[in-house]
Amino acid sequence: MTTLLQINTSINNGNGQSSQLARQFVAAYRNSHPDVEVRVRDVAAAEPVPHLDAERFSAFISKPEERNAAQKAVVAYSDQLIDELKQADVIVLGLPMYNFGVPSQLKAYFDHVARAGVTFKYTEQGPVGQLTGKKAYVFAARGGVYAGTPLDTQTSYVRDFLRFLGVSDVTFVYAEGLAMSAQSKEAGLARASAEIEQLAA
Repeated sequence: MTTLLQINTSINNGNGQSSQLARQFVAAYRNSHPDVEVRVRDVAAAEPVPHLDAERFSAFISKPEERNAAQKAVVAYSDQLIDELKQADVIVLGLPMYNFGVPSQLKAYFDHVARAGVTFKYTEQGPVGQLTGKKAYVFAARGGVYAGTPLDTQTSYVRDFLRFLGVSDVTFVYAEGLAMSAQSKEAGLARASAEIEQLAA
């Protein structure tokens, strides 16, 4: 059985274009893979991930036997997020663009799942990701047109972060020009939908 983890990062409670594209892919993937188990994690609206602060970071780097009750709770929450990733064979990420970057809640999520000795380890050759053997699909929704330009900081950041954790097989689907005009929005979503149907087959 295949396990698919859908991660929504839109602040629009599942109604954002990136979340809708992710759902569209998951529905198509279900049709082609009826035995798939789907799990959904909304890190921005339904279950916002707390932003990293000194107290939470201290919990991560403290020795397990020295953690207080609050620190144990922080680590347990992080462990839950990481366990979802470990169990997933397929990762589906809905990615809106906010002010030329990724949602801050996604950064917070990344900060909670990137833990030395757990999801990556340091070696003499540099860091080595531990979450190998997974496939990731990223559905990026943008108001303007940025793919392939210097303003697209999302693609390299998300690709590099996933690779850091060991997820190197990553496919991006872009729906762009969504705020430029009705025609541009329709065309952008149509292109993304067509690509989704091909990928999920």
